[in-house]
Amino acid sequence: MEEEVKNTEVKGEVQEEGAEPTKEEEKTVKKKVKEKRKKIDKEKDELIKANLDLKEKVLRITAEMQNIKRRSEIDLANAYKYDGIDLLEKILPILDNFERALSIKQEGTEKFLEGFKMVYENLRNILIEKGVKEIDALHQEFDPVRMNAVLTETNPDFDNNIVLDVLQKGYVYQDKILRPAMVKVNEKNE
Repeated sequence: MEEEVKNTEVKGEVQEEGAEPTKEEEKTVKKKVKEKRKKIDKEKDELIKANLDLKEKVLRITAEMQNIKRRSEIDLANAYKYDGIDLLEKILPILDNFERALSIKQEGTEKFLEGFKMVYENLRNILIEKGVKEIDALHQEFDPVRMNAVLTETNPDFDNNIVLDVLQKGYVYQDKILRPAMVKVNEKNE
């Protein structure tokens, strides 16, 4: 039987198959293999780095989405909790005006003021049902979070920092201050 001889080209040279490669050809082949391995390793490292970067981005985006969801849930809960707060803030001056009108005592206005008192009581009861509470300030220690001191006076009958008079009532809705009380505070000269 006759052997077929196949030719393969290695770096421009023709070599018969089955023949022993020369040392030069071996070195050339090894060099090409090393170069290809280096190239493959470099590409592998780049792919690993790109994969890690993508995983990090996914984690960051996932965390950001969870934060957005949590914030929106808190905002929604607060919206429900403080629903109508802007309306309540607008009603407070009307309540103040009713109180001023009811404090006027003139002869012949009793029947007229009775109607005012009924409207005032209804309005006040509605606010109480909705969770609006008056800040108790008279003869209490001054609290800068819940009160605004607009005047000071020296009264020896009271301790220092005690509220002597409430000039405008303050109100709290749920746990939020609608309006701080405007007060006159005792200030002793020591």
